[in-house]
Amino acid sequence: MNKQVESFLEFIKIEKKMSENTLQSYKRDITQFESYVLNNNINYLKLKKDDIHTYLNYLEGLNKKPSTISRNLASIRLFYQFELRNKKVKEDPTEGVQSPKIAKRVPSILTAQEVSLLLDQPKNIDLKGIRDKAMLEFAYATGMRVTEIISLNISDVNLQDGCVHCKNSSRERTIPLGSLSLKALKEYMDQARPIMIKAENEKALFVNINGKRLTRQGFWKIIKYYKDQAHITKDITPHVLRHSFATHLLQNGADLKSIQNMLGHSDISSTQVYMQFQDESLKKIYKSAHPRA
Repeated sequence: MNKQVESFLEFIKIEKKMSENTLQSYKRDITQFESYVLNNNINYLKLKKDDIHTYLNYLEGLNKKPSTISRNLASIRLFYQFELRNKKVKEDPTEGVQSPKIAKRVPSILTAQEVSLLLDQPKNIDLKGIRDKAMLEFAYATGMRVTEIISLNISDVNLQDGCVHCKNSSRERTIPLGSLSLKALKEYMDQARPIMIKAENEKALFVNINGKRLTRQGFWKIIKYYKDQAHITKDITPHVLRHSFATHLLQNGADLKSIQNMLGHSDISSTQVYMQFQDESLKKIYKSAHPRA
């Protein structure tokens, strides 16, 4: 089985063009499944539907979350489809096996007032304050993921057109920048960044105090610091700013398709989760104005 697992991982790396994080998730899932099969003297080529159910129950017994079990099933299913394609097995034992139900989590969001309070905390009295102001304004203005933000280079930002070009492993998108974000970003790029960087060839847009590309951990610490400064009791992460960005756009009349494009969601169902935060006033207007409401 070991050789087949290696072939499978090579296949999804080359053919499926998966990101490194996704690839590592599949590798962990399949390696764990392989260990289970070997430890229990099971012939993986002759597994049946009931055997898959037994394995999922085994994962549940390890207190694995439904989302983790569901991902494991997806990994195993892809492995057996690969084996089926290569005629190593005659049937896919995962066929018809249902994933465990995953309770949809309600995204945590900030009110517009809380966002304003948070974004007003950094002061442009020093280099760090100028950078932090630009970074927080940028995060809320674009709704970009933290990994996308710290991966940006200065060439990805077009100050003249007022937009940022975001590219990740799966898709590319261009996101407009609001006037406040653009103003803060210009100030950072003109007054702070040239002094903060240590090497003229540094490409990173947002850099730390050592002049190197800012890390995820650094970004999180900065947000936590200003959250505490603002005395906001809610837990605030970069993703909370992303959720708030999408929710506030929707509440102010933006359509789902546009929000989907700006967030970089491949499936609009991921964007529809924000519909639950629709402003109550819009519902009242609908009920009073629609002839069949």
